[in-house]
Amino acid sequence: MKRVAIPVFEGQLSEHFGQCDHYEIFEIDNATVKNKVSEIPPKEYVTKLPEWASVEGITDIIVFRIDKSIITLFAPLRINLFVGVHINTPGNLIEDYINGRLKSDEGIISEIMV
Repeated sequence: MKRVAIPVFEGQLSEHFGQCDHYEIFEIDNATVKNKVSEIPPKEYVTKLPEWASVEGITDIIVFRIDKSIITLFAPLRINLFVGVHINTPGNLIEDYINGRLKSDEGIISEIMV
């Protein structure tokens, strides 16, 4: 089973990871959404979000922009990041994820990694 988290701000993918109203977490099994929950993680430090995601059993996170120092915190936790995903509703994004259409944007990744 996959657990996919999407940071949401005003009903859409948040422009910046860690600056969102909440996370929508989709549990996916055999290309079907089995459950969806909304979670508000601790907001003290954005650097604690990778640890929170790991404890929550998150396997994948869909983001638009994320600081490169935060990206390095996800690597040892084996959480996949989709970076530079165009802003859309969580429902549309998870549909693209399930159908293999979700892609990271190389231009955004290059911008972040500078």
